[in-house]
This record gives sequence, C-alpha cells and structure tokens, in this order.
Amino acid sequence: MVTTAEPAVHPVDAKPPTIQLLLGGVQHVAAMYAGVVAPPLIIGAAVGLDAGQLSLLISASLFTAGLATLLQTLGVWRFGARLPLVNGVTFAAVAPVLAIVEQHGTSGSLGVVYGATLVGGGLVVLAAPFFSRLTRFFPPLVTGTVITLIGVSLLPVAVGWIADQRDAVRPTGLLLAGFTLLAVLACNRFLSGFLSRIALLLGLVAGTLLAWPLGEVDPDALAAAPAFGIASPFHFGTPSFEIAAIVSMAIVMLVVMAESTADMLALGEIVRRPTGEKTLADGLRADGLATAAATVFGGFACTAFAQNVGLVALTRMYSRYVVAASGAILVLLGMFPVTGGIVALVPHPVLGGAGLVLFGSVAVSGVRTLAKASFDRPANTTIVAAALGIGLIPIAAPEFYAGFPSAVRTVLDSGISAGCITAVVLNLLFGERVTGARTPGATR
Repeated sequence: MVTTAEPAVHPVDAKPPTIQLLLGGVQHVAAMYAGVVAPPLIIGAAVGLDAGQLSLLISASLFTAGLATLLQTLGVWRFGARLPLVNGVTFAAVAPVLAIVEQHGTSGSLGVVYGATLVGGGLVVLAAPFFSRLTRFFPPLVTGTVITLIGVSLLPVAVGWIADQRDAVRPTGLLLAGFTLLAVLACNRFLSGFLSRIALLLGLVAGTLLAWPLGEVDPDALAAAPAFGIASPFHFGTPSFEIAAIVSMAIVMLVVMAESTADMLALGEIVRRPTGEKTLADGLRADGLATAAATVFGGFACTAFAQNVGLVALTRMYSRYVVAASGAILVLLGMFPVTGGIVALVPHPVLGGAGLVLFGSVAVSGVRTLAKASFDRPANTTIVAAALGIGLIPIAAPEFYAGFPSAVRTVLDSGISAGCITAVVLNLLFGERVTGARTPGATR
C-alpha cells in the first residue's frame, strides 16, 4: 500500500504553542505601541481634548488597530492578507487631519475628519482589486529598493525615541538606548530556540528594569489610567461630509495603499510566500474596511506597520497566529486602558535602542531582495541610486517640500511613497520589461 504524506504546513499557517503565541504577541505590541498612540495624542491635543477624552481617543486607536490586525491575519471572506501583518493608525493622515482641524476649528472638526476617513476607507475597498494588479511593476529591483527605504525611513523614529523629543540626547537616554541595544544583540546571539526569537521583548524588559532606579519610568501614568473605558459609537462626532476634506483624505489613502503594498511585498519575501495579486487585493480591502469601521469607534485611517515587518524578519516567527495574538492583545488594551499603561511604562529611549536594530533589519531585508536583481546592467544601478536618493530627501531635509501644494506634499513628504513611485517609473522607462504578474501562480 502506498501512503501519501500530508503536505507540510507553511510557517505562516503554523500554530505555535500558547506561550509562544502570547509572548510573540506581546513583543509585536511593544514594537508598535508608541506608533499607534502617537497620532491620537497629536490629534487630541490639536482638538483640545481633556485628559479623560484623550485617554478614550487613544483607547479607540488601540481597539481599532486590534480589530484591523485580526482581520488582516485571520481573514474574513476576501478581506485580509492572511499574513503576519500588524495594522494600526497611519502617520500619513495626521497632517491632513490637523489641516481640517485648523480650517474648521476644534468644535465639530472631528466629525468632518471621520466623514472623510469613512469615504476614504470605502474608496480603498473599491480600488483594491485594481491597485493590486500593479504587482507586475514590482520586480526585485523595485521591491528591494522600497523595502530598504522602509527600513531607513523608520530609523529617525528610533533616533527620536532616544532623544525623547529633545534636540539633543541626554546621557541617561543614551545609556538606556545603548544598554537595550546590547541586550537585544546579546539575547539574539547567545540564546537559542524561542528565547532568541523574543530577543527584542527581553531587551525591552531589561532596558525598562535599568530605567526604573534611574527615575526614567513614570508609575503615575499607570495609576492615572482608568481600569475600563471604550468610546461609544460616534462618541467624538457624527461623520459629516465635505468635498475638500474627502479629496485630501483620498490622496492620503493612495499613499496608504502604496505603503501597505510595499509592506506586504516585503513581508512575502521575508516569510518566503510571494505576495500575489489576490493577497494584495485582500490585504488592501482589509485596510479599507478597517479604516471605515475605525470611524465608528473613534479611530483613524489604518495601514500596515513596517516596524512589525522588521520584527518578523528579526525573530523569524512567521506564524500569522502570533500576530493575531497581538491583535487580540490590542483589543484588550483598548478596552482596559490600565493594561495599556503597563506597556506605556517602557521609556522612549529604551524603545529607541531596540528600534535601531529592529528598523535596521528591514533595510537588511531590502538589501537581500536587491541581491536577486542583476546589477550587470548599469541602468539598474542608476535606478536604485536615484530612487534611494529621492526617497531619502524627506529624511535628510524634512522641510524640503515646504513650498509645495499640500496635496503634492502628502506624497513627497513620505520618502517611501516618493521612492516607490520613482523606482517604478524609472524601471518602466529604463529597466527590464516585466510582463505578467510578479510571481506567476502566486495567489497567497
């Protein structure tokens, strides 16, 4: 009798033990927590929310980020990439939101923001199948360039955490960042098995323990957090619809789609499951649906978080169920702000030290992808050089495009989007012709 062996389960679909799911999920939350709470902090301050309302706004962003992450990882029908992809509030929407607040004043402006965001999310759902067909314009030459830009563009975030929003880093901040960085590297080098895969989490714990006696941990922030609280539907304003705000948000959502596409392509390379058109369309639909649904609970536009793509590369924990666990944790954090206060205990310099290696690993993934492209052709070298140069302009000179129209700045101020567009256009003009899908037959 001939027996047929069962097909091996892809690492993305493997279900690790519960303890690994929990610790891996916590690690993902720790990596993205600061990024998901920063936009509501900025927007809430601009609108003039008091401490209690601001806490609810932050909880809403955590809650909706958790729902979006669960949708992306587990999937419902044609919504969700079913990849280890963390979703959260995008920084790309902050500037347009602040412009809307400035135009309409603090009273009622959030209703206009939510109306524009709701329409923007719906447009993404409709545009997803068309936008996903652009994968044939993303050969390794383009994909590697974009992934490298993602990593390099995130490094200023880590540096900002180390400086803790100051012009110059304090000696204590430098000490905490350096200690955390060394702890992450040591854990990754000398530990084995699962422990080496949670090196980032162990480094964050070690850095926070060192920060405590130095007076860098603020326990009062935990004590002030309410035990339970979640915003009721449309708590911050019923959506209202204005053309100018909708157009502005539609441009933002184009940027979000471009960045999410780059992240999904990068993640597909990292987990060795090439991202095809079907996966991209499903992932973008999930972005759009999550963005539209977020307006009900008081959240904002959602996108893939590149720092968590770097964490997947660093830890080699490819299971989407690990990231789904982080989504469940985010939902709980949104429902119980006091638990979110525990994560908030981690000082920014500690996050910055871990972020250096975390974001750097994304750039390394891009270099690895670029190695698949042929640089025997001089044109390929020039394409990558030009795309990297243009993509790095907003990092080297943040005010370089200050005199441009706001719609143009929305695209150009994102080095990832500007570099991605440059790489695609130059590859079409001077690079090798690409026909068909980027990965024939790859649907997931």
